[in-house]
Amino acid sequence: MELIGVGAEGKIYLDAVRGEAVKKRLPKTYRHPTLDKNLISRRTRAESKLLKKLYPISPRLIKNTDDEIVMEYIKGELLRDVLDDNPNLASEIAKTVTILHDKDVVHGDLTTSNMIFDGKIRIIDFGLAKTSTKIEDKAVDLHLFRQALISKHFRVENEVWEDFIKTYAPKQKKEILNRLEKVVLRGRNK
Repeated sequence: MELIGVGAEGKIYLDAVRGEAVKKRLPKTYRHPTLDKNLISRRTRAESKLLKKLYPISPRLIKNTDDEIVMEYIKGELLRDVLDDNPNLASEIAKTVTILHDKDVVHGDLTTSNMIFDGKIRIIDFGLAKTSTKIEDKAVDLHLFRQALISKHFRVENEVWEDFIKTYAPKQKKEILNRLEKVVLRGRNK
């Protein structure tokens, strides 16, 4: 297996023979071993459950253990590497995020680094994700996405954001966008 990514919670490996990605959560030496084992197990189960719920806008879950998730390897490009040359993907991003929010899932790190384009937009890395019906949580997800656009895709940020907002259409769109305005104002008044 080839190491293809390292994150705060673990490492991602590619099993090219099987076409699978394996996320292995690593123990944290600063935590008590029993607590650490329980946290890793709980987080792995929670992320696996979200993958099941969200497929096909996420990788397909193949199996999981207490500290490992085996999922479909998505052959594509990270959106962060292709969006500047393809701002027209904004409406596809919006359709995917609409599905995410209509399933009451909040990503927690909704950036173009956590999206893959393989002919359609797929969301990856649900390590910070949670199930939530709260309008506030969904608005914060959008705020994080907008901030990612501003910092990484400043050349096309306005175009992408405008197209995204036009197409983003969850059941609670009006409430989420109203709350988003408040979230943005809170950030400016810090």
